Amino acid sequence: MTGTAVVVHADPELLAQAVAARLLVRLIDAQAERGEAAVVLTGGRIAAAVYRAVRELPARDAVDWSRVDVWWGDERFLPAGDPDRNETQARKALLDALPLAPERVHPMPASDGPDGPDPEAAAVRYAATLAAAAGPDTAMLPYFDVLMLGVGEDGHVASLFPEHPAGDESRPVSAVRGSPKPPPVRITLTRPALNTAEEVWLIASGTDKARAVGMALHGAGAGQVPAAGVAGVRRTRWLLDRAAAAEVTPSP
Repeated sequence: MTGTAVVVHADPELLAQAVAARLLVRLIDAQAERGEAAVVLTGGRIAAAVYRAVRELPARDAVDWSRVDVWWGDERFLPAGDPDRNETQARKALLDALPLAPERVHPMPASDGPDGPDPEAAAVRYAATLAAAAGPDTAMLPYFDVLMLGVGEDGHVASLFPEHPAGDESRPVSAVRGSPKPPPVRITLTRPALNTAEEVWLIASGTDKARAVGMALHGAGAGQVPAAGVAGVRRTRWLLDRAAAAEVTPSP
């Protein structure tokens, strides 16, 4: 049964540090339970701050990084190494400093990759990579211990935007054209794929996120506010700073 928790921290710095510590604990616990761990990364300012905080924590050495699978929830469909790619951001902030097994790091294809500038073919390729990593008892997706999502000002998560057709996609990975936020072409895990993770963490900071967070937590539909449509199989955590939580009404 899914449980939802809202955790509010004083400011963005404390939020990033707390999420980083929570992530390390989750990976350590997963490895104790399963012998390995899998995390799905996101992009954005707060994500980069979390990654930098993980890098600085001494407890990072308690994780066996050679037994961690790294996936991405979405990607800007740009050339490899472009500074606006989520992969580039994560590598610079954290991944290049970790002893990860290269074959267990699974970036989404770039626009200069094997499929060239065809995001639909690139989405199919990433879906095949996911399926190849899935266990024999699963249909199309590997096990995700924790999936992190930033929440946009409009309530978007990954590259699922309000009222965009990708929000209704049933396949695990979709190309996104005409994104209202640049760049216009992206690749994303779809809502059904996001909702297979054991834990989903929605992370937001700043007053510009408050309205979307409040709507998502108080009954908005997934078409209007995509963040309202994602949940972990076992647990959903909203990890916020005070500014982002300004329109959240506490439970009685």
